[in-house]
Amino acid sequence: MKAQDQYLKFVRWEEADSLYVGYCPDLFPWGGVCHGKTEEETYRALCALVHEEVEEMLQAGKELPSARVTKLLQNRPRRETHY
Repeated sequence: MKAQDQYLKFVRWEEADSLYVGYCPDLFPWGGVCHGKTEEETYRALCALVHEEVEEMLQAGKELPSARVTKLLQNRPRRETHY
């Protein structure tokens, strides 16, 4: 697993801006960090930003932040699905 793979990345539609906005709360807690006209374009840009941030932190000898959001999602109670 690559270091950047531990972080939750997601894209959502922002009605107010009429654009897709990309988020990675553990690395960029202040909000959306990129935007685009399509979900795919925005996700690619987001992945590139996350990769760049992780690489810069590692090269500078900084400790990467823990993946808190991903851990929260993994530890949440699961709803039972009945078919």
